[in-house]
Amino acid sequence: MWFLAVLWISSLLMGSQVQSSANLRRANAGNGRCQYTFMVDSPTEASCPSPGSTPEMEALMSRLGLLEALVARLVGGEAMPESSQSSGSGLQDSYNQVMGENAQLKREKQRLDRQVQDLQQRMEELRQEAERLRSRPCMQQTSSRVPQKDNSFRPGSGHVPSNLASRPGNPQEDKSSLRDPAWQYSNPGYQELTAVVTEVTAPNQDGPADISGCGDLVWVENPEVHRKADSIAGKYGVWMQDPEAKEPYGPDMVWRIDSVGSEVRQLFGYENMDQLTRGFPTKVLLLPESVESTGATMYKGSLYYQRRLSRTLIRYDLHAESIAARRDLPHAGFHGQFPYSWGGYTDIDLAIDENGLWAIYSTNKAKGAIVISQLDPHNLEVKGTWETKIRKTSVANAFMICGKLYTVASYTSPNTTVNYMFDTATSQGKAISVPFKNRYRYNSMVDYNSAKRKLYAWDNYYMVSYSVRLGKQE
Repeated sequence: MWFLAVLWISSLLMGSQVQSSANLRRANAGNGRCQYTFMVDSPTEASCPSPGSTPEMEALMSRLGLLEALVARLVGGEAMPESSQSSGSGLQDSYNQVMGENAQLKREKQRLDRQVQDLQQRMEELRQEAERLRSRPCMQQTSSRVPQKDNSFRPGSGHVPSNLASRPGNPQEDKSSLRDPAWQYSNPGYQELTAVVTEVTAPNQDGPADISGCGDLVWVENPEVHRKADSIAGKYGVWMQDPEAKEPYGPDMVWRIDSVGSEVRQLFGYENMDQLTRGFPTKVLLLPESVESTGATMYKGSLYYQRRLSRTLIRYDLHAESIAARRDLPHAGFHGQFPYSWGGYTDIDLAIDENGLWAIYSTNKAKGAIVISQLDPHNLEVKGTWETKIRKTSVANAFMICGKLYTVASYTSPNTTVNYMFDTATSQGKAISVPFKNRYRYNSMVDYNSAKRKLYAWDNYYMVSYSVRLGKQE
């Protein structure tokens, strides 16, 4: 006991020297005695494991070391493992693909912006031209500059040239017709139809009322309504009669195609015009290939039409109810490249007249000008081609009579004109002015029937026809 007391006193005296290296603890031993514990640090304490050094801590430190080594290799540009390289390569390819599509969309947007600017500029030019024409004294200038060979206008006779009579008297109507989408962007090389009234020769209506043979178009009567379509599918379409019908169908058979929709394949046949008016088809054919737009026609027992989304022409034999011939129209634009002004993918328009089967279209080489090709009705080969100087997108519709192309200026204006003629016999074109009425203000199809001597048209759900008068060729 005395030994412990002496030891404790000695420790107190040396506390200032050994406080940092020794420790004396006193505790109750539980049996009425005190228990003293004296601890001194050994010289090798740093080598002993600390209380916080556990196997988990060592594993964590090992992982951190590996991570630091990996980061150092990446920063230093060392090669990555193959798995990491393949994953990075896939991400890079996807990124490059997305960036390429983004660049393509930007280019397309720039192209569309340029087209919009061109359209706006052209519309402004046409508006200014219209204002200039309205401010001119048309009657006085026309009477003083009518060509000497034109005997249809005589001062004091009360007869007004058709090129003046066709202009609407109501300024509001005239203004709306100038805003018609028929007038699209144009190139200075295609200005043949600039509305200079004094340069347009009036048709000679003092000649024969209607010659029996071929001649120039001099008059189009008011439209006669035959039927209105039953549904939205008949907003626009094509209807026709075969001028040289073959068995089992006669010349009175009427055919129609409602061309609204992406899969247009139904061809409706009516026994005669009365049955068309009543709406009772006697024949319904399902065509093997879809029809593109309103450019179809009927000739010698076959339906001729353009296959959807292509420049392929198809001859469908009505008797055999099968495709008899097919052929691509060389270099022809299709599906919205060179349509009429109303749109509707009317890039290729097939037509029939006294001379046979024709295709009205355009090509990149022609820069949007109307191209006319005469086709072999049996195998659809091109027999001859003519290029005009009028843009296809600047006119509403076109048709052929006696080997001559005629174009309609507007598809919405109630009082418009047949404003251009191109003669394939002479390869010459000229501006004309024959009055033409769009009674329902959305004319999506105009075709000529040489047997009936009528124009067939589809005007905003309505199937209408126009009687025509031909005069002697000038």
